[in-house]
Amino acid sequence: MSIRFIDREEVARRLTYDLCIPIVRDAMVAFSRGETKQLLRSILPLSEGRLFGIMPGALGAHAPFGAKLIAVFQGDATQDRPSHQGVVVLFDPQSGAPVCVVHAGELTAIRTAAASAVATAELARPDAGRLAIIGSGVQAATHARAIAKVRNLESIGVWGRSLERARALVESLRGDFAIPFAAVERVEEAVAEADIICTVTAASEPVVRSAWIRPGTHLNLVGSSYAGPTEVDNELVVRSRFFVDSREGVLQQGAEFLRAKEAGLIGDDHIIAEIGQVLGGEIQGRRSNEEITVYKSLGHVVQDLATAWALYSRAE
Repeated sequence: MSIRFIDREEVARRLTYDLCIPIVRDAMVAFSRGETKQLLRSILPLSEGRLFGIMPGALGAHAPFGAKLIAVFQGDATQDRPSHQGVVVLFDPQSGAPVCVVHAGELTAIRTAAASAVATAELARPDAGRLAIIGSGVQAATHARAIAKVRNLESIGVWGRSLERARALVESLRGDFAIPFAAVERVEEAVAEADIICTVTAASEPVVRSAWIRPGTHLNLVGSSYAGPTEVDNELVVRSRFFVDSREGVLQQGAEFLRAKEAGLIGDDHIIAEIGQVLGGEIQGRRSNEEITVYKSLGHVVQDLATAWALYSRAE
């Protein structure tokens, strides 16, 4: 049996947010119901800022299965290459044969933003219209596009460690949005008036402070995908109604949660629910316009497998 390869260009062309968001939503519900299977991701440190991750899973006992193999290289921000590169390998559920290899960098960028959009649709205030994106890499662009699918945005502000890079990102996206869209010099300036905040940085220490966040804000914490690097301070974790994509994953690898826990400020019960439980109607999400809600995103492989299988199995 021949193995098909779906390259970056095909993923970018075919995996639209209108297609991806419902697929990721269904995958999250199935995950929280125990219908899918996956192992906790294995992370092999290579050297400073360089990791190799292995994420195996299955969409069910008799459903497609496979793994994502991903390299995370946090290099010079001026280099024109993504920090996440790798492949998703799909296996046929009937024969057990490998049938497809999908470009994982582009798939990850789109499905991660789609997952944040799913959480935002459920947890942000209905009238939330001001978006702040903290970070200026690939995920910044995909999050701007994805969040715009679930809320009527009034403005977008972008902060990056390099103001020049943030301005370049804004210019590259400005034609996609008929709303005010600007790079800002300070994180505090970006988040102070925001209703929705997406942190998509490679920061090792917090860049967002609780003192800057207004009641009623929703945050998607995306940039840190393993124990160690944190994007927000302990106080914000403590203040928030805290949701996760995977309870087991965050208890083992959710850096912001683990740092606040190690400081003795919270316990495991601070995790209200997996987002799939909220989507499935088991647990209430936002309860008032004043609550600060957080969605901690680590990403799990069943999201990758579900979106990759859709590209493989559906006619273009």
